[in-house]
Formats: sequence, structure tokens, C-alpha cells
Amino acid sequence: MSESISWRTLQPGQRARIRIWDRASGEVRTVHESRQRLYEAPNWTHDGRLLVNGDGELWFLPADGSGDPERLEAAGLPAVNNDHVLAADGAGVYASTADHHIWHVPFDGSPIHRVTSQDGPLHFLHGVSPDGTQLAYVRIVPEDDGAWAGAALHLLGTDGSDDRALTTDPGPADGPAWSPDGQWILFNTEQFSALPGHAQLARIRPDGSGLEQLTADDRVNWFPHVAPTGDAVVYVSFEPGTIGHPENRSVELRLVPWGAWDEPTTLVALHGGQGTMNVPSWAPDGSAFAFVDYPLEESPSSWSSSGTSSAGMPIV
Repeated sequence: MSESISWRTLQPGQRARIRIWDRASGEVRTVHESRQRLYEAPNWTHDGRLLVNGDGELWFLPADGSGDPERLEAAGLPAVNNDHVLAADGAGVYASTADHHIWHVPFDGSPIHRVTSQDGPLHFLHGVSPDGTQLAYVRIVPEDDGAWAGAALHLLGTDGSDDRALTTDPGPADGPAWSPDGQWILFNTEQFSALPGHAQLARIRPDGSGLEQLTADDRVNWFPHVAPTGDAVVYVSFEPGTIGHPENRSVELRLVPWGAWDEPTTLVALHGGQGTMNVPSWAPDGSAFAFVDYPLEESPSSWSSSGTSSAGMPIV
């Protein structure tokens, strides 16, 4: 790992709480709390564990809260960020890393391998197709002055082949995730608004057809994740006027029934945003989902509002 690589850390007086929202009861329970390590972006494995990132590494912990996080050994893996998604067969994870590539990490200790081959563009993973053959990622091409250009969605074979654009609008797009039946990819995009930063949820067919705006409200909506049961979508909703998806903000986790896009219910209001639920975090049976919040004992005026990592590591 390069000495120059860093990652998000907790601010003084801050905690990272890994939490579960239960669909049957509507209750929230905390399964792990840390004042030392900033955890992000839970995935939920087939065997009842959560997978999160923290300090540039991946960690397992029991979803029932019966144990502490244990590091996933992955020799040679560059520092990971909060864009990691489980392989469809449950035997490994695909992760975006500090070298701006996507890597496959088996859970059985087999050698890791890099999926993406092209240097230059930045690759930020968000979705794996239900049949396990494709990845959906955010592609960013840096400008000559170092600035990041608009984010477009791309599809890529899990073997690294057939990289193609899914969206072509110059407006930023992010968070692509498949529906369980494989018929749709949901994502957030600014292309339906002239107001900078005003992201709304949309969907598109994997072949690039059928683009449709789903939400149309005054909030800034990010990272839609469809329940494995296919009947509901949970997403992160920022306050109006938010640019990007910054950390340490007042946000809501909202649930909307599939097909009733203008009928969201706020499930949880929390301090978080970046890292709270960047990737699919539903339990395999759709009975619950995991998220992270970051309570801060100090005044909210001390919070960072940057859309990049407070420690310098790019995050999308």
C-alpha cells in the first residue's frame, strides 16, 4: 500500500454505528459501534454476515451483533473505498480501490485479480447483475487540470470484457444497481434538473433503452437499492441544495414501493450521507437492510461538507 494512500477517519467525538432496520417491526438496532475506526457501506452476505470497509480494508461482522469486525485477508489488494458489491454467487466481492480499478476478492483466500484493464479513467463500482455476468460502475475521466469530468454509467463483463456506456448525458450520474429480475438498472442523476446537484432517481434498461425519471421532489436523492423481493426501493435523501453526496449531513433513508415512486416513507433520519449506504445492503431475504450513521457530539458547525474524503482518498 502506498504511503500516500489515506481514507476517511472519525472526527473528535464521533462514532460509527453499524445498524439494521427491520422491515417487519420498523425498529432499528445497532450491531456494532466504534470510536476508533470509520466503517462504511455495508453489504449483507448469503451466510448472515455484513461486509464493510474501514481504514482502507474490508471487514466481516455478524449481522446479529454477536461479534466484532474481522479483517478480510486479501494479499495485494490496494486500499478499498466504499464502493464494493458482493458477487452474485456469494463467494466473493468486487471492490473499487485507490488505484481507481475494480478488483475481485474471493472469500476463500484464493488470489485476487483486477477486473478493469484501462488506466486513466476512474472506475467506481455500484452494481452486479443478478446472473453474475456484468458490473455496473461509474466512469470518470480526469481533465488535464486534474479536475474530474462528468460521471457516466458503464457496464462491464465480470471477466473484464465488453465495457460500454449505459448513459451518455453529460450530467453526473451515480449509484447504478440492478433490480432482482435483471430488467432494470436504477441510479441517481442530475440530468432532469437545471439546478446543480439536484439528483433524482431514475431507471434504464440494461440495453440503454427505457430511460425514466422516478422521483421528482425538492430533496437530493441518491443510491437506490431494490429489495431482493422486488417490491420496494430504499435510498439516501439529502436536504435540498446539497451538491454531491457529502459526509456528515442530516439525511433520511426513504422507502418507496416499486411503481409508486411519488409515495416515499422516511424510515430513519440520521447524521451521515457519504458511507451510510453507498452500496446494496439488503438482507438476502429482503427482511432488513444495514446502514451506518456517524453521531458527532460536537456542534454540527464543525462538520465537513466536502464531497471528497476528509483524508484525501477519492470517493464516489
